[in-house]
Amino acid sequence: MAGAAALAAVLFVVSTALAIWWTARQDARPLSDAIVVLGSAQYNGVPSSIFEARLEHARTLYEDGVAPVIVTVGGKAVGDQFTEAEAGRDYLAATGVPGHALFAVPEGVDTLQSMRLVGEAFDERGWERAVLVTDPWHAMRAERMAEDAGMEAESSPTRQGPAVQTRATQFRYIVRETAAYLLYRVTGESIAGAPGIG
Repeated sequence: MAGAAALAAVLFVVSTALAIWWTARQDARPLSDAIVVLGSAQYNGVPSSIFEARLEHARTLYEDGVAPVIVTVGGKAVGDQFTEAEAGRDYLAATGVPGHALFAVPEGVDTLQSMRLVGEAFDERGWERAVLVTDPWHAMRAERMAEDAGMEAESSPTRQGPAVQTRATQFRYIVRETAAYLLYRVTGESIAGAPGIG
């Protein structure tokens, strides 16, 4: 009996990891109300390489007509002068995205809190559908949290940046995301961890 339970648990974990891998390989670009960029580290208002890769991908989606608005998300750490959302918005404005197409949600310490705040912003504006931009391995958990926050969400993960450079990095992210996703499904809570994907 114990052996069967252990085997079932292992199969469940493996199937979750495979689902994360599969979702990471998808690229959904339906016409939507907004493109939502998940925050990551910024340094005195300058996006980190991971964050910059997400922002550039979101700009491409905007220019391709996927949605009329880009929503940047994320608060700030103690001692920071800028929030992730503000750094992302300002970066996109500097690359030529017009101000009316940018909306910052400058709060949220992790993905779960950010998605709840974005869900509230969507409700206030009558928006429903979102395309999420994040790293590939983070996409499945971000989609689930967005849907739980009341949005119709699909993801278009970035294919650039440090999170996708080596197989070792990819494996590490998949292992971490499997644990994070399962924890969320069981407890409804998020976890802290790698910058910008807690």
